[in-house]
Amino acid sequence: MKRLSLKSRPPTLTASGEIQTAYADGKRVVRLHTGDPSLYGAIHEQMAELTQRKIPYKIIPGVTAAFAAAAALGIEYTLPEVSQTLILTRMAGRTPVPERENLASLAKHQTSMAIYLSISMVDEVAAILADAYGESSTCAVVYRASQPEEKIIITRLKDLGKDIRTANITKQAVIVVGRTLEIDIDNLLYKSKLYDKKFKHEFRK
Repeated sequence: MKRLSLKSRPPTLTASGEIQTAYADGKRVVRLHTGDPSLYGAIHEQMAELTQRKIPYKIIPGVTAAFAAAAALGIEYTLPEVSQTLILTRMAGRTPVPERENLASLAKHQTSMAIYLSISMVDEVAAILADAYGESSTCAVVYRASQPEEKIIITRLKDLGKDIRTANITKQAVIVVGRTLEIDIDNLLYKSKLYDKKFKHEFRK
């Protein structure tokens, strides 16, 4: 079976035009996205288009920027006794955010948070986060996580806007905040139960 790869094309064009034509010709079509298609990937509308046209499809999961950023930073978002919740969100822009999910409301939880698609509003983001976490709290920005051009900025919320402008980062970046950023890599105080010799489960009697 021949394979046709489609990159960076509008979903309505590919679904109604090239994908449908290629499928009818017996080709296997690959629509390639960065990150993971389930998060800010417009995958729902593409599935709907394909379903309406009775074109079968399979979604292959990818690595979203939040997890690529954690790997680059060398952190664990869900460190025992520090944070057991990770919030993935964004500021309202051209795409609105439900009022109950506004950044200020979510930041009140003071848990690990990765903020997408908001670097252009960095001063507003920093002010909201500083109100919840404290202006001296550590935060990080990872630009083009896992890409050759990857750039990491680790700073304080009070300096976030200034440092991002100095680094000339204006897009394709995720903002990370939370107490796990402040735990030293050699700190073994916050251990999980996974390797505790006294911890029993069905595979360890």
